[in-house]
Amino acid sequence: MADNAQVIRDFVAAWSRLDADELTGFFTGDGIYHNMMLPPVQGHAALKPFIAGFLSSWQSAQWELVNLVASGDLVVAERVDRAVADGKPVALPCCGVFEMRDGKIAAWRDYFDMGTYTSALAG
Repeated sequence: MADNAQVIRDFVAAWSRLDADELTGFFTGDGIYHNMMLPPVQGHAALKPFIAGFLSSWQSAQWELVNLVASGDLVVAERVDRAVADGKPVALPCCGVFEMRDGKIAAWRDYFDMGTYTSALAG
């Protein structure tokens, strides 16, 4: 059985490579990604273009883990997602809740303030 906490540490680190294929591979085939202010996206066929869509404006990313708590198939990761998007630096505090299945992400719910992100891009 995979160490779910390590899988999420690896997933967070993978964002720095800005590779939608790699990131999609962390999910189960029917995995769900839900940015809480948007409808959920499910399955590799939908996840890959969704992730690629916002990566397309990013020049770099370095996500910082603040706290990570794991219990069985549940992992909670408090982060600061640092990126350069459209040439502007963004530091976005987030909290991700991950439901794991067989070493993959079955569901990811991400909580953050969209205003923090949009104001950084406007500035």
